[in-house]
Amino acid sequence: QVQFVESGGGLVQPGGSLRLSCAASGADLEHYSLGWFRRAPGKDPEGVSCITGGTRHYADSVKGRFTISESNDENTVYLQMNSLKAEDTAVYYCATYLRCSNLLYEYDQWGQGTQVTVSS
Repeated sequence: QVQFVESGGGLVQPGGSLRLSCAASGADLEHYSLGWFRRAPGKDPEGVSCITGGTRHYADSVKGRFTISESNDENTVYLQMNSLKAEDTAVYYCATYLRCSNLLYEYDQWGQGTQVTVSS
């Protein structure tokens, strides 16, 4: 079981930026990639981004605006979100990915989530 400590959500105006952080720990963490997915009210969950061995994948909806990175020990993952739009409003979850690919759906475990609200 993997534990997550997420931070960095909040309220931001359109065009603004936020940086999410997630510290992961637990057994078998080295077998997973880390990433993020989000869930907006009334919508299905959407894979946002994942990172594995320096390779990064992004949902089309965030490409060019969001950047994922990780610490040297690969146990902390960050999501820098720029040029935020109202449609980015969602709860963002840090997650372990069984396989990090451009499909962004194979997440396995996740944290409690952090709310991101983009509104003027």
